[in-house]
Amino acid sequence: MRILYVTLAVLVVDQLTKLTVKGFSIPWLGVERQGMRYGESVNVIGEFLRITYVENPGMAFGLELSPGLKLGVSIFSIVAIVGLVWYLHAVRDHGLPTRLGLALILSGAAGNLIDRMLYGVMYHTAPLFYGKVVDFISVDFFDFSLFGKTYERWPIFNVADAAVTVGVALLLIFAHKHTGEEKDAEKAPTDESLEPALDATASDAANGGDD
Repeated sequence: MRILYVTLAVLVVDQLTKLTVKGFSIPWLGVERQGMRYGESVNVIGEFLRITYVENPGMAFGLELSPGLKLGVSIFSIVAIVGLVWYLHAVRDHGLPTRLGLALILSGAAGNLIDRMLYGVMYHTAPLFYGKVVDFISVDFFDFSLFGKTYERWPIFNVADAAVTVGVALLLIFAHKHTGEEKDAEKAPTDESLEPALDATASDAANGGDD
C-alpha cells in the first residue's frame, strides 16, 4: 500500500508542477493560473539550475516523431503501464528497492502519458494522444553530443523523467545485488545436502563407540 502512495504522490507532483509552469484555468471554479511564457527561464541556483518552460513534441532529448510513431508511443506507454501495475503486484513480496524502482517508473510513465494523451485536448492544441510533454527542469552539467546533436546543457526534463531515471537506477543496482544473493544462496549447502554427511558421521561415531 505504501508503494501505491509513492506512485500517486510522484504522479501528483509531476502534474502539479507541469500545470503550474504551463498555466491552467477552471472557469466553473473561478480558478486560473497564469503560466510562464514559452521559452521563459528563471534561475533557481544561478545558471546551474533553471526553470525553463518548453514542450517536447516527441521523445526524450527532443527527438521528433512522425504522427504515426507518436500514437504508437502513446499506445505502447499504456501497455507498459498495465504491465508495470501487474508486475508490481507480482513482486509485492520483494524488497523495498525493487518495488520502489518499479513504482517510480510507473508514475513517470503515467505522468508523461497524461501529457501526450490529454494536454492537447485540454489546451485545444492537438487531438487525443497527440499532445506535447511539458518540460521545465534545466541543469547545466557539461557539453556532450548525442544522436548527432551537441548539447551545452542537459536536455530539459520534468519530474516524470527524473522518476523514471531514478527508478531504472534502483532496479539496476539492486537487481545485481539480488542476483548475487541468489547465487550465494545456491552455493550454500542446504539441510538436505548435509543429511548424508551427518548420517555418515553419526554412523562412524557409533562404530567407534562399539570398538
